[in-house]
Amino acid sequence: MCRIAQEVGCRAPLAEPARAGFSANRAPSPADMEAEREFLQRSAYPELRIFCQKHGLVFEAVDLRWGIREPEATALLTPDLCLEELGRCQQTSTGPAFVALLGNQYGPRPVPRCMEEEEWEALRSQLAPRPRELELLARHFRKDENAVPASYILQVPGAEETRGPEEATLASVLYAGAQEAWRRGRISEEQWHRYHWSVTAWELELGLLRSAAGAQGATVFVREIADLHRHLLEDCAVPTADRLPDGCPDLGAQALLSSLKGRVAEAHPDALRSHRLPWSRDLGTRKSRAHAPYLQQLSEQFVARATHQVLRHLRELEAPAPLGSAWLYREICHHLRQSAELTRTFCGRRELLAQLGRRLNDDDGRPHPPLVLWGPPGVGSSALMCRLAERISSAPGLLPSRTVTVLRLLGTSPLSRDTRGLLPSLCFQVCLAYGLPPPPAQVLAAHCRVVQFFHALLHTVSCRNFESLVLLLDSVDDLDPGRWPQRMPWLPARCPPRVHLVLSACSGPGGRLESLRETLGDPDSYWEVQPLSGNQGREMMELLLTTANRTLSRPQRDLLWASLPECGHPGRLRLAFEEARQWASFTTPAPLAATPEEATHQLCARLEQTHGRLLVAHVLGYIVCSRHGLSEAELKDILSLDDEVLQAVYQEWTPPSKELLRFPPLLWVRLRRDLGHCLARRPGDGCTLLAIAHRQLAQVIRQRYLSGPEGARRHSVLADFFSGAWSQGTKKLITLPLVGRPLNLDRQPAPQPLWFSDSAANLRKLHELPWHLLHAGRLAELKQEVLGNLSWISCRAESGGIESLLDDFRLCAPPLGCPEADLIRGALQLCRPAVELRGAERSILYTELLARLHFFSTSHPALVGQLCQQAQSWFRACPHPVLVPLAGFLQPPGGPLRATLTGCHKGITALAWSPDEELLVVGTQDGTVVVWDTEEQQVVHFLSGHSGEVRGLRVFCAGRSAVSASSDRTLRLWDLRRGWEKSMFQEGSLPAPAPCAWSLHVDEAGGVLYSAPGSQISAWNLESAQLVFRVLGDPADPWLCTAVLASPARLLAVSRAGVVRLWHSATGSLQGEHRVSGIAEETPTCAILAQKQGKVVTGFSDGSVSLVSAQEDRLREKLPDAVGFLVLSEDESLLAAGFGRCVRILLADGRGFHRFLAADLKHEDVVETAVFGPQNNLLVTGSRDALIQVWSLSEQGRLLDVLQGIGAPVSLLARAGALVASASPLSSSCQVWDLRAAHRPRAAATFPGRTGLTAVSHNGSFVYFPKVGERHAVSVWDVAEGEEQDALDTSSEVRCLEVAEEAKLLFTGLASGVVLVFPLHSRQDVMCIPPPEARRAVNCMALSKSEKWLAVAYDSVVLVLAIGPGEPCPVIEGPTYTISPGLPEPIASVAVLADSRVLYGTAAGGLFLHECASSRGVPLEAHGSRVGCVDVSHGEQLAVSGSGEALLCLWDLQARRWKFQMSCTSSYCGGVQCARFSKDDEYVYAGMKDCSVTVWSALDGTLLAVQFVHTVVDRIIPTAGGFLAPSRHGYLIRERFQRPAARTSQQEPLHTFQKAAWMVRARQREQRAAAAGAPGASGSERAPGKESTPNRRSQVCVIV
Repeated sequence: MCRIAQEVGCRAPLAEPARAGFSANRAPSPADMEAEREFLQRSAYPELRIFCQKHGLVFEAVDLRWGIREPEATALLTPDLCLEELGRCQQTSTGPAFVALLGNQYGPRPVPRCMEEEEWEALRSQLAPRPRELELLARHFRKDENAVPASYILQVPGAEETRGPEEATLASVLYAGAQEAWRRGRISEEQWHRYHWSVTAWELELGLLRSAAGAQGATVFVREIADLHRHLLEDCAVPTADRLPDGCPDLGAQALLSSLKGRVAEAHPDALRSHRLPWSRDLGTRKSRAHAPYLQQLSEQFVARATHQVLRHLRELEAPAPLGSAWLYREICHHLRQSAELTRTFCGRRELLAQLGRRLNDDDGRPHPPLVLWGPPGVGSSALMCRLAERISSAPGLLPSRTVTVLRLLGTSPLSRDTRGLLPSLCFQVCLAYGLPPPPAQVLAAHCRVVQFFHALLHTVSCRNFESLVLLLDSVDDLDPGRWPQRMPWLPARCPPRVHLVLSACSGPGGRLESLRETLGDPDSYWEVQPLSGNQGREMMELLLTTANRTLSRPQRDLLWASLPECGHPGRLRLAFEEARQWASFTTPAPLAATPEEATHQLCARLEQTHGRLLVAHVLGYIVCSRHGLSEAELKDILSLDDEVLQAVYQEWTPPSKELLRFPPLLWVRLRRDLGHCLARRPGDGCTLLAIAHRQLAQVIRQRYLSGPEGARRHSVLADFFSGAWSQGTKKLITLPLVGRPLNLDRQPAPQPLWFSDSAANLRKLHELPWHLLHAGRLAELKQEVLGNLSWISCRAESGGIESLLDDFRLCAPPLGCPEADLIRGALQLCRPAVELRGAERSILYTELLARLHFFSTSHPALVGQLCQQAQSWFRACPHPVLVPLAGFLQPPGGPLRATLTGCHKGITALAWSPDEELLVVGTQDGTVVVWDTEEQQVVHFLSGHSGEVRGLRVFCAGRSAVSASSDRTLRLWDLRRGWEKSMFQEGSLPAPAPCAWSLHVDEAGGVLYSAPGSQISAWNLESAQLVFRVLGDPADPWLCTAVLASPARLLAVSRAGVVRLWHSATGSLQGEHRVSGIAEETPTCAILAQKQGKVVTGFSDGSVSLVSAQEDRLREKLPDAVGFLVLSEDESLLAAGFGRCVRILLADGRGFHRFLAADLKHEDVVETAVFGPQNNLLVTGSRDALIQVWSLSEQGRLLDVLQGIGAPVSLLARAGALVASASPLSSSCQVWDLRAAHRPRAAATFPGRTGLTAVSHNGSFVYFPKVGERHAVSVWDVAEGEEQDALDTSSEVRCLEVAEEAKLLFTGLASGVVLVFPLHSRQDVMCIPPPEARRAVNCMALSKSEKWLAVAYDSVVLVLAIGPGEPCPVIEGPTYTISPGLPEPIASVAVLADSRVLYGTAAGGLFLHECASSRGVPLEAHGSRVGCVDVSHGEQLAVSGSGEALLCLWDLQARRWKFQMSCTSSYCGGVQCARFSKDDEYVYAGMKDCSVTVWSALDGTLLAVQFVHTVVDRIIPTAGGFLAPSRHGYLIRERFQRPAARTSQQEPLHTFQKAAWMVRARQREQRAAAAGAPGASGSERAPGKESTPNRRSQVCVIV
């Protein structure tokens, strides 16, 4: 018999006359259709396998006769197995479920293996007159009274016994007796067919004739041979038909075969494919030439029929699922089916279930911890969880309100084996049950956001007040296998009212119970699941036997319970049942093992005795070694690659094919049947995977079969399979025992590409291959094929997300000890925010990696260099328009940026580190406190409870506890180890709104928490959460600073009005009060405690810095402006005072503070905050321009580094050791920086230009810029050397820069109105262009494309100067023209043409074209906001203008009107920063304020490409085929724009941007529409192929 089967896809059996059991015609007939089966195996199966893979299906060929010689093929169990496999195929197939090859043999009619007692008596009564035949029957059958009902079992001859002639006699006797019994009505027609029909007939009957699907999933190929009957009579050696033992044709079998063919043709003619062949003596053999065309036609028909059935079935499956979400429906149904199976034999536990019900009822109206059911493996906690779920759903009064129950048996499905799949499925199901909006795409893009959504969802459900929610998560030990985290941020430490979470876990080695105890500390939350009592154990055993229609004899029962005295362990009982169900009433079994471990060893020994140790060891070893399990198709392919197994199988006979070598499927099917419940079937990765169902059995398998080098050998074979090393016709050498020479044969395993199709990734390979390469010790392959393979990286990220990819690197990189692998891992971690935001689309990932790793491609060629080359190769072949990085320009791994943490939903308002630098605690605007592990870059806890913005954070108790203060007027004390709220403190009535400043102090020695919101101070006992005292002040004069003085124990507070008060810190009694002297109208602005001096350093609005104590205050420093913040170093030796755009460093001495640095630290924008580095040698400052600057205090304030922040004002900095965290209330992300990078050599030196004013010369060899805080000079940076070459003094603030490449001139526009011209080859011949009026600043400048004209724009004047040749440098004459438009708004941008026409835009959106020759200005259509950039094409026929509303206008300068209006908007876009034409004027490159670069077609206005560059691009310099752009990160962006000549497919440029849209308005199209009188002519018209239908990411693309 031969069948094709597939778990999820194409599972179809292929039937052929099988020989099994005792046959009435025992002639040594060869396989009738052997040549057909072999040809299909070689030709059709590979083609179908690839077809199924492309459709996300798994193809499996189940040919139970393949590779087995006749004696083994006729083993007694084969007919039963054939029919079982047929039923399995019909249940699981997608498409073809049964394929039969029907030739000229009817096949053997095997003796039934078993017959019920009633049937036996009917036969016996017919044979009573013939005592010898009755004796023969009694000798071969024995009564088994353990079967229910009692049955007679055929006795199988032993391996050493020789089957004699009485085999045929037995079959004949049974046939005659059954025929007579049927005629007399003693047995049914169905029973009579068991003796009358062959296995082939039964398969056709069940697979086609009686199948509910009919011909839809079945195909029958019939072969007829002309004049066969005549040739059979002439030659007894013809092998193509049934024969009797004497060699004569079996006419009865031929008649049955003809009848069978006729029935098939009559019932299902559409399933029939007939082939009529001429007679040939060698017909049916490999040597037959006449056979070749027929075989080819058969193979083609086979493939065509199967593919048709698969496609038809797939179309039927496209119908919507009942719940509207197919994947969720399948997930729910899977767990319900598993639950029903587990509770089928459930017994006992009534009292425990009642107690759990009462506990759930008691907890329903209050916050409570989750419940944990625990016990040793196999104790029955899974069945208990399932029964609890049933009871909650079926018992309306168990909880006070209606209940929604959600059950997950963790590890049994792809969506339940890790938290990244589990949490989204839970969220979707709960939202569906309660009618809530499901999690949006931006939440699903990042796992930490899903965790936060899950926590918020539980609170939302709790607040609904009408339905309770019960989540039951069984076996958390199977969640996140292989990478179990020490902390579980998804697990809430407290469940809100009406929300219940019940978990189960195993105790002992390998269990997760101890990890749970670290998270959930309440001992009352843990419920131990005890073994059943002895009586309950007996009840369970009886239930199992009854379910299996078995019983035991009295001696066997005594033996069973003697082996298991008072046993109530369900797992042990299940193993005992698996042994006991094998016992017949006439057998005397051996005693059972006493312990579960011994029982599992006994099971393995029984399997080894039946199937051989080697086969059992390898099959079970492969299943246990797999990461998530193996499908049956995979297991048979793997066994076909295992030389040891094949040599053992083919030890006594040779394989059937000279070209193929496969493992015989029959051997696996027999072993699978004997394994029974020891194998678990779990859906995973698009197929059904086999796994070991019992944890104890898996442990025994590891001990018994995988110790020493055996485990590595199993992993190595698995790695060979999943790598595809021997697929696609690659042959593998083997020496078989009976051949004696090496054979190079095709094993024909499934091919293993990374992608089966454009949308179907090979998930099995992605999940399994790294695991097996690592455990096989094949580390070189692991580096080259996985970690250093860009195709692998992109496929893994696209199919599983960036987190799954990083998990692989966390798993594989440490054992390698490879610096290059660490670099790639670091680059991927830096890529994570962009990928989470825009998706893991290939061009995004390749750009991110190439732009970060290009710096190391030369120094690390083996892995990083290879990766960069792969990215470049992909870009060269990319069929879509794309920007290709030519150099590194994004922050590389190993630099100062350690991580970007993106787990918050709202802006960040508070930061605090744990002392060990491991945890970063973040407070947000929505009241959530997020705890991050910065080393792993994972969320540790989401702490929910506050309903308002977090205003203060303190971490104490060595990082184990934290306290947060919120605008909801509460303080909450958190346990950072377990992630739960220890206590809550309710402040008294506070003024509305709640104060922005909230001082927190923790006296750990005294166990007191001091909080000072607004005008009151409260002292709380940390242990009892009781109020110690409260001090009330004047609500109109809130406290600016509150300090706890250690000696003496006092509380000191300074108010906004300058009042200083002192209280006793233990009692709150007032000790003194005075007003700060020397201030009149000045008010305190900030203050900080100097604990060592026992004083408060206070800053004032007039710039004063004073030391304030309980007795006096003294002025110590006077700053030029109001003091914005004060920061003390850890040892209180240095003080940083911020004012305006400067920071002054002061040194402490015995009298106070005095100036430490000679000069203040100057910034480009207002400084918001600062923090001292370790050992006081560094100062880190954050400013409103989103810059973070690192200053060296040991080098007189030298600026070491300028770091680009998160695009928002840096108002929060927190340091722990060498790590600094930065954040802003305007951003939901925070960044972690490593200060040690400031002293380390970098992969590429960055130029320290962060002002947005840059110019580039010599094709990017030199960059010109003013430094931050030093705008009175222009730095000249040598890019190749990575160092500053020169500094050009300008004596005034630099406002703009331009470079004339051909003229070799640098133009510098100054705030004084002067334009300084520096020759690039000389620093001495400086020219000066005076302003039209004194002290008028230059706004912008522009050069014509020919560099013959220079336009200098002031607020209301534009000067046009001519640039002529001269020696030693060009001569600048003029101004030749002066343009005074007299506009009320200042000029913001300017461009000049070769004919001296000037195009300029204004701050109010106006745009004008001025013809200098005629002194005439023409207004063009205005923008809606500031025109920040204008540019003229190189041919000077077109111009482009960009404005703040993200609008680009393309102008026809001859017609003086726009041709296209191009807009690109997103939730992040803030307008156009700069725009330039390409060298050939075909494209417009635009730098956007959302940190992206866009490319537009100048021919039709189409958006061609978008690239996210993480920083605002202020200037674009077109080059041949691309552009240069200096970035604010200090890198020079070099890119090539690649647009294929013929676009093979249309790709939406914004398909990776969420909530993004682009639109083009074409004037010519509007005019044509208006002329034609089209409806809506004044509106918009959509072009073909640019529909405005939102896609799955809510992007819109519209062309007007």
